[in-house]
Amino acid sequence: MGGRLAVLVREVMSSPVITVRRTDPVRRAIRILYSHDITAAPVVDDSDRLVGVVSELDLLRGEFEPDPRATVLPLATVGEPPRRVMEVMTGDVVTVAETTDVTTAIDLMVGRRIKSLPVLRGKEIVGMVSRRDLMAMLARSDEDLRDAVVAALCEQYPSGPGWDVAVHNGVAELSGPPHEHADHIAGLLARTVPGVIRVKHLRRSP
Repeated sequence: MGGRLAVLVREVMSSPVITVRRTDPVRRAIRILYSHDITAAPVVDDSDRLVGVVSELDLLRGEFEPDPRATVLPLATVGEPPRRVMEVMTGDVVTVAETTDVTTAIDLMVGRRIKSLPVLRGKEIVGMVSRRDLMAMLARSDEDLRDAVVAALCEQYPSGPGWDVAVHNGVAELSGPPHEHADHIAGLLARTVPGVIRVKHLRRSP
């Protein structure tokens, strides 16, 4: 399969999701995005229904005016800056489901030139998936991946025969006694760890 990953959106999205309200002042929304270190957030109405998405650039628009120190030309009259999120948000929202393939999400980001997508479960907003989330998954170290595989095996398959786990360049290596059924389950669990490319089963020396 090479070095590419097979991942669903739910395995990489950021959750719980941070939202802003359409009636929020722009400055409040700016503080929310800045304090949570995110570049965009879903916008909801009073019933918590998704009505838009607002990004850093949307919020910055109109918050600054030309500085007369930067030019000798007469400055044009600048109108009042937007005061509410509803005035600057994008209302045409592109969304994905939890079970959407990440490759589909990436195609949407590229085609629409957007950095993040709200993730829905029915009509409920359950997360956001962004280019940063995808980069973070790919940047995970082998040591971090190994710890995550070990944790998944211990939590989800405590009755398993036990494996020595190593990860090299995203490939998880499970070493243990031959046990076809247990190996199959362990392999499936290891593949649920975002960042694991594939799983190899090794046999311990007697």
